[in-house]
Amino acid sequence: QVQLVESGGGLVQPGGSLRLSCAASRSSFSIYIMNWYRQAPGKQREWVASITSDSSTNYANSVKGRFTISRDNAKNMVYLQMYSLKPEDTAVYYCHAATIVGTYWGQGTQVTVSS
Repeated sequence: QVQLVESGGGLVQPGGSLRLSCAASRSSFSIYIMNWYRQAPGKQREWVASITSDSSTNYANSVKGRFTISRDNAKNMVYLQMYSLKPEDTAVYYCHAATIVGTYWGQGTQVTVSS
C-alpha cells in the first residue's frame, strides 16, 4: 500500500504561480512512475505530467512550457511547479503513483485560478 498526500493548492490570480507537493509513504518511491492528474468541475480527470524513476518527464500539451514536474527520491516527494496559470487550469490536482504492485491516488488538492 502506498499513501500519497498532496499539498500546496490554493487560490491564485491569472498569470500567477503555485507549487504542488506530493509526499509518498513508501521507501521504494524511487522506482515509481509518478504522475499528476487534474479534474475540473463537470469534466473527466485528465493526465497533466509524468516523471519516471530516472526523471524523464512528459507533459500534456495544455501545460507544456508552463508546468514542471520534478522529484526528490531522498524525500519521497514529487512536485508540480505551475507558472503562468490560467483560469482553465482550475481543477482538483491529484498525485498518482504507478508501481509494480498497483496504482495509487492521493486525495487531491484544489487549485483555483481567478481574479
